[in-house]
Amino acid sequence: MNSTRLFALSALARGGAMHGYAIRQAAQLDRTELWTDVKPGSLYNALKRMTDEGLVRVARTERDGNPPERTIFEITEAGRAELTKQRDSALADVRLLPDPVDLALQFTPDLSPGQLVAAFTARRQAVAEQLARFRREQVTAAPDLVGLEPLIFEHCVARLEADLAWHDRVLSRLEETT
Repeated sequence: MNSTRLFALSALARGGAMHGYAIRQAAQLDRTELWTDVKPGSLYNALKRMTDEGLVRVARTERDGNPPERTIFEITEAGRAELTKQRDSALADVRLLPDPVDLALQFTPDLSPGQLVAAFTARRQAVAEQLARFRREQVTAAPDLVGLEPLIFEHCVARLEADLAWHDRVLSRLEETT
């Protein structure tokens, strides 16, 4: 499953033929950087690769005013089949995303208990701040969310809440040992 491919194909299937910048704007409007690994800047390379693979095709080029010519892409039948494949794969795929903190924990014997508590307290604060940002973004986005989009925010918030609770357990255990 490739998130960038899934997003770009979905945008073309949902919005019709459009240029790369419009797809990038859709990614920003949908706030994809908050809940996926789709980077808006990577969409241009993805469109080129998918054009080479026959999943999208160049419908036309156009210029509106002074900006450079824009290439308008549209999804092909092969692209629609790929979209279905990518979507179904994403719905079935369960991933435990690696978090560098897990690796770092293995290499903390040189830290004093106080240093480790301080580091984890700072990290817990960063998670709490990220959770607060997501909650604010959820409220801001709420009027524009349609269909199942509110569930995406709920999922992200639930994951951050679980991460925050884990940090509290780690801190509790660390404080017991000091």
